[in-house]
Amino acid sequence: MNISTPTLRVGLAGLGTVGAGVWHRLASQKDLLRQRIGTEIRVDQVAVRRAERAREIGVPESHVVSDWRKLVANPDLDVIVELIGGTKDAFELTQLALQNGKHVITANKALLAERGAELFATAQKHQRHLLFEASVAGGIPIIRALREGLVANRILSIHGIINGTCNYILTRMNEAGLEFKDALAEAKQNGYAEADDSLDVDGHDAAHKAAVLAALAYGFWVPEGQLYTEGLRAVEKQDIIYARKLGYGLKLLAIIKTDADGAVEVRVHPTLIPQSHVLASVNGVFNAVLVRGDVVGDTLYYGRGAGGDPTASAVVSDLAQIAAHFPQEQKARNVGHEALHSRLKTMDEIVSRHYLRLQVVDRPGVLADVARVLASRQIGISSVIQPEAHAGEITPLVLMLHDAPESQLQAAVLEISKIGAVKAPPVHLRVEDFE
Repeated sequence: MNISTPTLRVGLAGLGTVGAGVWHRLASQKDLLRQRIGTEIRVDQVAVRRAERAREIGVPESHVVSDWRKLVANPDLDVIVELIGGTKDAFELTQLALQNGKHVITANKALLAERGAELFATAQKHQRHLLFEASVAGGIPIIRALREGLVANRILSIHGIINGTCNYILTRMNEAGLEFKDALAEAKQNGYAEADDSLDVDGHDAAHKAAVLAALAYGFWVPEGQLYTEGLRAVEKQDIIYARKLGYGLKLLAIIKTDADGAVEVRVHPTLIPQSHVLASVNGVFNAVLVRGDVVGDTLYYGRGAGGDPTASAVVSDLAQIAAHFPQEQKARNVGHEALHSRLKTMDEIVSRHYLRLQVVDRPGVLADVARVLASRQIGISSVIQPEAHAGEITPLVLMLHDAPESQLQAAVLEISKIGAVKAPPVHLRVEDFE
């Protein structure tokens, strides 16, 4: 007796780099996917603004519509893949699709960070999947690792290099001795940074991804505006040089971790990490996420975090997960709707070690003045670097500081900036030792 192969019918919204990759991968891997999961995954309809784009990709004209609303309204589609970007239309598409009984797959981390709580509540109400493996770290299966592979663990911490543009810039500043503006220009020339670079280099892209990871690990969405975010614009070549002399590398790091009382910190900023640590060796456009579980210990996930093929691979992986249980319906798992009684720490509460670079006039008593301010805030100095200079010249003064609450450190930096011998705004970076 012949048993027909079930078919998962897909609507694809968006034919940019990732959308085109999804179309091609589903076509080229069609037989492999059917063999592995026992279901055919078939794109029946594609929404794209420019019909000529669809022709370039090789999408049959009969499949093409100009309005994503036609996908949502199509009763024959089982899944919508949202790859249109932005948050306004993407939210409306996702919300309506779920309400219309369709599963949704998205790569849109900004959408999830800003409206995730609403969307997952809708998914749960209508018992549909909202999957998002491609939203963080491209082809690295970090979402599935947190949801499935580490399900028996309480997540103690997540440290992520999750923006390839920033990692490329810092790598080139370190390896080639470039200043930030020159490394950024090179990243744009090589296609690793957009003309409008603010989403990447100001840390917002990494913050969106950190919000998604925090929701998976701790069950709540960080309220808008409360995720501390700091980009690379204040970092100079000399900071990377001094960090190296002190035994550290510099990375834009997403830090998500909990303490013994269940309070959670979620932050993104340039961070000094020991050169001996595995994350310090993650260079170029590669991403890496280090997850510490209370049972398994440390696990590392590494790979290309962006680009059409890695992200398309993650989208197809989500499609395969749905197809593997199709046509039987599987209960949608919720994310970030029922918090695990966690409290978000404010940045002022965060305790860490610190790097401080000052531009000072080389004269007797300057270091003593700085040390006096720090001591008044109960902040100790662990090491000092000051290049040899002639009396009266302006020279860098670099200090590594012991653990201190962020609020005390910021107050001390403000007071230090008012010392007459300090001739430029202090540069402050945080240190992560992974203890």
